[in-house]
Amino acid sequence: MSIELWVMFALAYLATTLTPGPNVLLVLKNAVQYGWRTTFATVLGNLSCQLIIVCLVALGVGELLSKTPMWFLVMKVLGGAYLIYLGVKALRQKQQGLPIIEHKANGVKKTNRQLFRQSFLVSASNPKTMIFLSAFLPQFLDVTHPHSEQFAVMFLTIAVTVTSVHLAYVWLVIQLGQKVSRGRFEQVMAKVSGSLFITMGGGVLLSSRS
Repeated sequence: MSIELWVMFALAYLATTLTPGPNVLLVLKNAVQYGWRTTFATVLGNLSCQLIIVCLVALGVGELLSKTPMWFLVMKVLGGAYLIYLGVKALRQKQQGLPIIEHKANGVKKTNRQLFRQSFLVSASNPKTMIFLSAFLPQFLDVTHPHSEQFAVMFLTIAVTVTSVHLAYVWLVIQLGQKVSRGRFEQVMAKVSGSLFITMGGGVLLSSRS
């Protein structure tokens, strides 16, 4: 992959990452709820799923998924239902007056493993991600060089981009949170994240392969 082609890929992927989606929303929710350090476990879960997806795309599985209605339907229903579950959970937490910031002392703080698993599932929740990457990544392949090396470079670029963008979003939200009442900010964040998760889950359920 030439430098010019890599720059084009990096800029194009950055543009897609800047648009907030379920992964960004989850990072922000966890940062507000459990502290900014949870960003790393959440991002790692996302990137682990992305690595698997990139490997599957390299093997041509994404194209197969786009041509297999039953598998697409199963993944769509499971993914959409999981996002809606996260949204309902966040809204119920707000309505029941439960603390949004949880501490180890009350025994309910999520472990890094739980945050990792949650992020992995959210990243895997939309089957159109694989279909999108199956169409997106090959556009930047140099046919004169081994594809495996280029997919590796693209994943490393994805990892750096996702980590940087998510950390930037977390920093902005933390700065915003310092300017308003902590309790009020936590409640608003729970309401917004819950509503958006439900909306995104509905979008996944209503999505088509095209």
